[in-house]
Amino acid sequence: MSELAAATAVTPVGDGVYTGEIKSGWDIMGNANGGYLLSIAARAAASEAERPDPVSVTAHFLRPGKPGMVRIETGVLRSGRRLAVARSTMIADGPLVAVLGTYGTLEPSNHVERLESGPPDVPSPDDCIPIEPTETFPPPFMGRVEIRLDPADTLFTTGLPSGKPRVQGWFRLHHDEPIDTMALLVAIDAFPPTIFNANLPIAWTPTIELTAHVRARPRSGWLRCAFTTRFITGGFLEEDGEIWDESGTLVAQSRQLALIPKG
Repeated sequence: MSELAAATAVTPVGDGVYTGEIKSGWDIMGNANGGYLLSIAARAAASEAERPDPVSVTAHFLRPGKPGMVRIETGVLRSGRRLAVARSTMIADGPLVAVLGTYGTLEPSNHVERLESGPPDVPSPDDCIPIEPTETFPPPFMGRVEIRLDPADTLFTTGLPSGKPRVQGWFRLHHDEPIDTMALLVAIDAFPPTIFNANLPIAWTPTIELTAHVRARPRSGWLRCAFTTRFITGGFLEEDGEIWDESGTLVAQSRQLALIPKG
């Protein structure tokens, strides 16, 4: 079993209940990455719904996730011919994440395609800057995946942020591990927060709610990713994401609401 598949694996124990484990090393400042937690909870719901792909999932993060065993309680709310709606709640000494999602089987599209924009203009992976974890920063999670940032979006590491709340670059898994639709839920939350380039504190930016729309199964290889923020107000910010595969297919979109880091 591949690394991410093993790290997000769940086991049914009956009556819609699954067990899983938050693995060490998938954390940011000691708290498990939100997309990683979402992938575990969504995998349990997809299994219960008997549909392999998350089409639209929304997660509310209730408490930080720490390494250790978890219980995932699921329930199928509706099952139709093409799609099923299911819920899942991850629990460890109390609820951690509550997820509501629509699941299905994504096949190659034979529908009308109309795109008002295309993939972001990002330098090739060889011309981007890899993120490699250290004992302090970047966090351990960055060593579990491979991320390369657009050089224009790494200025925050020099203490001179660009001033634009944007981060874009490339994502893939180690050892040519295939990227399935569950892995896309990790990719949408893998990059540094956009506001690191907006002259705001570089600190933990806790996610309140994260929604992912999965549009297609990606082809293997690098994913081209772009994340932007337009509004930083009221103590919150939104972060909108796009993920495109190497064929130029839009495979996922995301939006999350997060707290502004404390200074």
